[in-house]
Amino acid sequence: MTIAESTEFPPSEAVGREPGTAGTPDACAELLPQTRRALLHRLAVGQAEGRAPSMTGAVVRGGRAVWTGARGSVEGEGEAPHGDVQYRIGSLTKTFVAVLVLRLRDEGLLRLSDPLGRHLADTPVPDATIAQLLSHSAGLAAEPRGPWWERTSGGLRPEPADLFDERPQRHPAGRRHHYSNVGYALLGALVERLRGGVPWGEVLRREVLAPLGMSRTTLRPERPYATGWAVHPWADALLPEPAADTGLMGPAGQLWSTLQDLCRWAAFLLRGDGRVLGAASLAELRTPAVPAESGTWDAGYGLGVQLLRREGRLLVGHHGSMPGFLAALWADVEEDVAAVVLTNCTSGPAAGAVATDLTGIVIAHEPRIPEPWRPLPGPLDPELLALTGPWYWGANPHALRLRAERGLELTPLSGAGRASRFRAEKDGTWTGLDGYYAGETLRVGRDRDGAVSHLDLGTFVFTREPYEPSAPVPGGVDPDGWRV
Repeated sequence: MTIAESTEFPPSEAVGREPGTAGTPDACAELLPQTRRALLHRLAVGQAEGRAPSMTGAVVRGGRAVWTGARGSVEGEGEAPHGDVQYRIGSLTKTFVAVLVLRLRDEGLLRLSDPLGRHLADTPVPDATIAQLLSHSAGLAAEPRGPWWERTSGGLRPEPADLFDERPQRHPAGRRHHYSNVGYALLGALVERLRGGVPWGEVLRREVLAPLGMSRTTLRPERPYATGWAVHPWADALLPEPAADTGLMGPAGQLWSTLQDLCRWAAFLLRGDGRVLGAASLAELRTPAVPAESGTWDAGYGLGVQLLRREGRLLVGHHGSMPGFLAALWADVEEDVAAVVLTNCTSGPAAGAVATDLTGIVIAHEPRIPEPWRPLPGPLDPELLALTGPWYWGANPHALRLRAERGLELTPLSGAGRASRFRAEKDGTWTGLDGYYAGETLRVGRDRDGAVSHLDLGTFVFTREPYEPSAPVPGGVDPDGWRV
């Protein structure tokens, strides 16, 4: 095999957004030369140290690929791969399946709390909920029964019951995260059942891939594509890997894709696209399935996506592996930057570490330029404006600020307290979106004359003055007031 020199190929066009929906273009969309060199250096080190036949990478920012690069070569081409070469992406497939399931939920065809048996007959785990399957918390076996499924034909397991041995669940449902490829096979079958028997791959093509322009993401390889290799651990020698059609296990890791298509997918995970999934559902996808209230966790799982904390940043994405291939996609939503890495060998390269480092390089070298401040769109509601300003939970000061679409934001002023954003509801209340108050209700309390007297947030009373005597503070306020 000929190993080509490193190369960069031109960044692709804007990706993953419906025309006319993109935000303000980044004034510094093109990366600086030193940033580009640092990115290429990291990719080159990853390919060389990982002994990968080829490795390609890309960075997405502002809804488009701003850097792409490659090292090594693809069998049959003898040169560095370009952005249209297919690689197998393994468990990145799960992120696509999760979007299909959330689309079904948004259409009212299921609830995430539904037991699987309500929609899918003859499953050996009828009581596992759809949310548990998405988040790998149903306690299911990690792998299907029989020989190594990733290297054998799906014809060995023609029916869902054939995926399980006599003990389908290894842990009680809902008690712990236990990664399960079999669970996503069931989710693929669920998609087919609720789409009237249409194969899940065809549902994916017409509902997700076509709207996003991902025409080179397929269930089976279509030329040009990379050959998958195993690299000998003690010699610089290669062994070709099989590329089996895994049948019912396809939703766990069957897809093939290209760097260009995955840049579109990364842009979708960052910015969304209303034709595929609404903003609220996309945010739900990226939220830890069982959040740690302390905020100290460094790895978790949402609904079909992995979550990482790196140097104070939250990354969302997934690793992928199949015989002969490794893949990684990591996105930092706050910084609006993502990276994709693809390689064609079974083990060795740290594809995930390379991808996270690529995002980190861009953020460190070229911090994101924030959107310009703009006033809220009018008209301004004077009653809402009157709610803003300082409020006190007991003696602890907080600030309430007005945000877009009648939303509110509560932040502590003393450094100790609970912050949260709130969504306006039609009944005049607000619902917490994050932090301790996520899902809790914020209500405006009024006195007998109808004047605002306090805020009630999940039974906590906030007043305009510390322990204001005229407000309904639980337990009352000492009649002698403050003293020295």
